[in-house]
Amino acid sequence: MKIGLVGYQGSGKSTLFEWLTGVAADPSQAHKEQAAMATVPEPRVAALADIYHPKKITMASLEIVDTPGLSRTHEGNAARLALIREAGCLVLVVAGFGGANPVTDLRSFEEDLTLADMEILSGRIHRIEESLKKPIPRQEREQLVHEEQTLKLVLAGLESDKPLREADMNDEQKKVTRAFRLLTEKPRIVVVNTADDEENPRRFVEAMPKDIAVLTIPVGLEVELSRMSPEDRREFEAEMGLQGTDRDHVIRTLMDVSGQKLFFTAGEKEVRTWMLFKDGTALDAAAGIHTDLARGFIRAEVMTCADLVRLGSEREVKAQHLVRQEPKDYVVQDDDILLIRFSV
Repeated sequence: MKIGLVGYQGSGKSTLFEWLTGVAADPSQAHKEQAAMATVPEPRVAALADIYHPKKITMASLEIVDTPGLSRTHEGNAARLALIREAGCLVLVVAGFGGANPVTDLRSFEEDLTLADMEILSGRIHRIEESLKKPIPRQEREQLVHEEQTLKLVLAGLESDKPLREADMNDEQKKVTRAFRLLTEKPRIVVVNTADDEENPRRFVEAMPKDIAVLTIPVGLEVELSRMSPEDRREFEAEMGLQGTDRDHVIRTLMDVSGQKLFFTAGEKEVRTWMLFKDGTALDAAAGIHTDLARGFIRAEVMTCADLVRLGSEREVKAQHLVRQEPKDYVVQDDDILLIRFSV
């Protein structure tokens, strides 16, 4: 899952990238996207490791993508935003220091998303119109007409300041738009980069629209703190009266906003967390582990992490009849440990 960091120049976006991933952005590559992985924390893994003593522990990760800084004139922003059309979630980093207005930046950003999507849709509609002027098979013509009607509906909504995520469309229409990976359809979160000495970060949250998740982080300070040893950090925070930001909480928030959840596989060879869409099924989970498991899927044997930790072993979980046999359309739950049975 890709998480796209976007922001206007000077917002602290690349500093947030470093804090989340531990990898400093390369200034010489500022005109390109830069990516690094951020491990998704999961405290339940430690309890599973105590039970299985696995040879290996593997944690799921989010791919954090840093993008070139946006221009406040909007010029060239569509091309910059095109780099993150594959992202599952957009993180807008806005400055909350030096007299900056985060609400204004959010509005400007929404305009950039709309303009970028309108450019994509207008171009496709024009190409469809040119194709319909030519003699083509009836079935292809019907498909193109349906696509054109859907895209014009979406375009009209954007022109009326109605983002795609608020549009009332049926499944067939959504299928048409899905291929374009429209930016206005993606879930978003705002990170307000506050001053180190900000006394009332809550004011930024209260000023933002209620339909968007907002986090306030003194990003520059957090990067400096992350470079300290744990002992030096605790001493510095105590001396300055600081309460640091929980990086693990921020990463889990990014995962939640992007519509992801975790499930487990566990055994003596490996304890592992896996990422899955919130409505993902056992078949989807199997495909995420390996395509062969999905191709030969028979059933999923499911137990919960809570039951396993409480009882202390798989044997006890089975003795209590707490291992379930689930079909391919079973919707995986957050606490599930899966064993996929499949045929080769």
